[in-house]
Amino acid sequence: MNTMEQFFNFKQLPFERNIPVEHLYTTPKFDELLSRLEYAARNRKFSVVTGSVGVGKTTAVRKFTSSLDKSSFRCIYIADSALTPRVFYWEVLTQLASDEKPSFYRSEGKRKMLGYFSHLSKDSHIIPVIIIDEAHKLSNAMLEETRFLLNNDMDSQNPMSLVIVGQGELRSKLSKEAFEPITQRIDFRFDLTPFDRAQTQDYIHAHMCYAGELREIFSPSAVDAVFNFSGGIARKINKACSLSLLYAAQKAMRSIDGGIVDYVAEQELSW
Repeated sequence: MNTMEQFFNFKQLPFERNIPVEHLYTTPKFDELLSRLEYAARNRKFSVVTGSVGVGKTTAVRKFTSSLDKSSFRCIYIADSALTPRVFYWEVLTQLASDEKPSFYRSEGKRKMLGYFSHLSKDSHIIPVIIIDEAHKLSNAMLEETRFLLNNDMDSQNPMSLVIVGQGELRSKLSKEAFEPITQRIDFRFDLTPFDRAQTQDYIHAHMCYAGELREIFSPSAVDAVFNFSGGIARKINKACSLSLLYAAQKAMRSIDGGIVDYVAEQELSW
């Protein structure tokens, strides 16, 4: 049986999650998000990034963090749906490799974290960048804690750059009146949207080039079928394309049309 890599002579698999950031396909909107996040990091701003499942939020965060100068920024990435304020401070200090670990009380954790941040800023000229992913799952208590994270030095300067990332529910939650004190502190809001049909085609082409294949294996009808199935959501595009390539390799077919994509979507991706 032909494997996908052998049959198409791929140098790398084209639709995997671990594609190096320099080979990631980007759109003007994606680049705009990166530019805003970089500005926010330099100026210690509070950013909220939202988008539907699989649209590429975490990929954007990965590219953003890789672009930051390690001598000027220290990134802390947290993705924990059960995050509490105390666990948050513990996780931050642990990732910073600080000897200062908080005890049971969150107030002590906050004090130690801010003290460490002050050390980074004044002694090493390093800006902490905290990224909280899956933020739509955060409890009200943890969301409320973000307001206190940014309340420092009599409200004159943020001690860090804070980025919270989540699905559309996060946007809905923050729009409630109870969270007005938080929303007033948000400096940048950005909603990452799915690709359109042309961007879906460019995305497929870019990933196939990364794999070392310059021929247009996916016909226009295949691209149409991928777009119709995925709605332009990157994760769904990856699944449809990977399974279509695997099917084509097993059947010794050198090109993929819309019928193959539709068949794969119905047989393997409809549940």
